Amino acid sequence: MTSRISHTTIDSRDAHAQSVWWCGVLGFSEDPRDPNLPGHEECMIFSPDGRQRILFIEVPEGRTVKNRIHFDLWPTDRTMNEEVERLFEAGATLVHDLRDQHGPGTGWVTLADPEGNEFCVLRSEAERPDPYAHLVR
Repeated sequence: MTSRISHTTIDSRDAHAQSVWWCGVLGFSEDPRDPNLPGHEECMIFSPDGRQRILFIEVPEGRTVKNRIHFDLWPTDRTMNEEVERLFEAGATLVHDLRDQHGPGTGWVTLADPEGNEFCVLRSEAERPDPYAHLVR
């Protein structure tokens, strides 16, 4: 027997605010039968197909050390640079800019959400070479 992940849980100071922010970043939504409201201590958001879930739970302490786990995001409809700009406008802050670190067209950008949780923005699929192109004839 094996297990599968039900959802990812993120400790938060404001679960509702975090759920709203991440819904905007990921294109996720809340359950319309159980909406997330200000003051809720637990707020779940769902991917459009409902298969990925993130639960924000309020805890009294703030983040004090680097994340032990984080999201790596692939832009779906824009370049990495365009997505980074969109996220800055949404309130993300820069942690590390590692674009082009290993040559042109490489690297990523590490950002932080409004509560300081770090996540990375990678190059979009259109910006990355196909690592399996050598298998296609």
